[in-house]
Amino acid sequence: MGPRRAEQENNAAAYSEVVSLADEKYVRFTTFRKSGDAVSSAVWWVPLDDGRFGFWTSSSSGKAKRLAHTPTVKLQPSDGRGKAKDGAKEYTGTAEVVSSGAVFDEVQRKVRAKYGFMTKVTKLLGTIGGIVKRKRIPYADRVVAVRVDAA
Repeated sequence: MGPRRAEQENNAAAYSEVVSLADEKYVRFTTFRKSGDAVSSAVWWVPLDDGRFGFWTSSSSGKAKRLAHTPTVKLQPSDGRGKAKDGAKEYTGTAEVVSSGAVFDEVQRKVRAKYGFMTKVTKLLGTIGGIVKRKRIPYADRVVAVRVDAA
């Protein structure tokens, strides 16, 4: 096998692994503080038409604030609490916070389609939490688009 054929097969294998991320219900999404400390949380995850992946968040979330200064992220299939699945590969990527436009609309539409009724439940719980804390927290007013690096 020639070097070009080997490179094509490696790229195909990497693409196949990344595509399998699209099937995950939750992904552990790790951002980094200015100090370099990692902060992880589980996110709902959808594939986008341009090859990236996306999820929604709040403009007041820690992850949105951390991404403003450090776009490098790590990703790993996880459970709903952000615990990595046994043997799951960790990926790196570059994230962008988006507040409007075609990508914003696509993520909003696809998250609602994939997660359905749970999106209404989490919005209700967020509203109740905001009332209890006497601080209204915006719900899903930002989306994050992530380009996963080639393996």
